[in-house]
Amino acid sequence: MFGIQPRDLVDDFNPRRRRWSLWTTHPASMPTTSHNTRYKVPRKGHANAYHLSVKFEDLCGFMVKGNVDDVNVLNEVRERIREQGRVWWALEASKGANWYLQPRISSNGGEGVIRATSLKLSVLTNSVTLRRLIRKGVPPALRPKVWLSVSGAAKKRSTVPETYYDELIRATEGKTTPATRQIDHDLPRTFPCHPWLNSEAGQASLRRVLVGYSFRDSEVGYCQGLNYVAALLLLVMKTEEDAFWMLAVLLENVLVSDCYTDTLTGCHVEQRVFRDLLAKNCPRIAAHLEAMGFDVSLVATEWFLCLFSKTLPSETTLRVWDVLFNEGAKVLFHVALAIFKMREDDLLRIQHIGDVIDVLQTTAHHLYEPDELLTFAFDKIGSMTTNTITKERKKQETVVMAERDQRIRRLNSLKMDA
Repeated sequence: MFGIQPRDLVDDFNPRRRRWSLWTTHPASMPTTSHNTRYKVPRKGHANAYHLSVKFEDLCGFMVKGNVDDVNVLNEVRERIREQGRVWWALEASKGANWYLQPRISSNGGEGVIRATSLKLSVLTNSVTLRRLIRKGVPPALRPKVWLSVSGAAKKRSTVPETYYDELIRATEGKTTPATRQIDHDLPRTFPCHPWLNSEAGQASLRRVLVGYSFRDSEVGYCQGLNYVAALLLLVMKTEEDAFWMLAVLLENVLVSDCYTDTLTGCHVEQRVFRDLLAKNCPRIAAHLEAMGFDVSLVATEWFLCLFSKTLPSETTLRVWDVLFNEGAKVLFHVALAIFKMREDDLLRIQHIGDVIDVLQTTAHHLYEPDELLTFAFDKIGSMTTNTITKERKKQETVVMAERDQRIRRLNSLKMDA
């Protein structure tokens, strides 16, 4: 459904029982460079430097193929991650540990949030600081705790008994449903070159998370794309239970509803919203692609269903998720528009649909510089409020539902004729 996975994954993880914690090890025999290695590669201007294909370890331990420019960019990104980490730790020292575990700001005061008008100055300052810091990137060591807090996953988990996940997994043992059969079919295809995810233990861990959620919400059950999202959550969150609750908050609170149901109604709505946003924010590109007969869903469907986990380099994906969990699903539109906007001149010259797909996929796969993408996403793209997106969704949902009803009537008519 989603094509060839663009990267080979080499981190080796081992499961720990009960909460099935994961930790990273690098086998001594693995012919890869360490995270601290500095690569001696040609800089810009060196003849043929950027035509060379090299294989290297990215910031999340995946073995990837790219060019020497990608390697140099990663070295610079690695250093900025260290600098950003020092900023976070300094704030931990000055503001106190876990200073960011605050109620979320809201202008209308929803559940689990506090009104902006009722905030103390210190809380407001912390919230503004946190938003700025998250856009610059959450240090890898703090991601599990920060994500659980800002996404609402920790609050969601607190509403059920501590044994909820373990009991859910025990209750699903030996059960077979259409969802479990599809999950079993997809497990070997989920980042297959990752030694842990391709191992018996790794696939069992991923299966428990996916099957557990399919029983928690039988209406969603399981949809292709969730396997990649859950797999990356497992690698970041380190425990199955944390990954499960991050998946739950994604599907129940962060993303649009019905995005992963059998009809994919929510996904169809998002594609229509994205098409309209592209016309508004990148009118020249939209007009050119429409004249060619190019449907943006050819690339954007995978982006939205997999949340860019199969599209962008791993650290860039996680930087997008940093903001996604804090600011909501509108971030996906910002990032998708940015990928188009970054290659506007090239796209306007293209005359063949296949070339459009190739340019967008190649661009995304080599976006090793997260700041470049996020700068385009938030500074080069017009402002989009959550309320604006919600209104657009309601309008498009009416169209999508009408088309669905029309298809159902047509199918029923064909059945009656038969």
